[in-house]
Amino acid sequence: MNISDSKFINLEEYYEVEYWSKKFDITPELLQRAVKDSGSTEAEQVEKYIRKTYFNK
Repeated sequence: MNISDSKFINLEEYYEVEYWSKKFDITPELLQRAVKDSGSTEAEQVEKYIRKTYFNK
């Protein structure tokens, strides 16, 4: 499966952290925090959390 087709973020895989960090335009550290603070590994939910919290959109 292609990462871009995935609906979940796996923080245990460095290539996924790299992919999602670039996709969301944030650092890997901020991605890890967003996954933890959002309470979800679902990419759509994490993206909503990031937009609301860090980009205020």
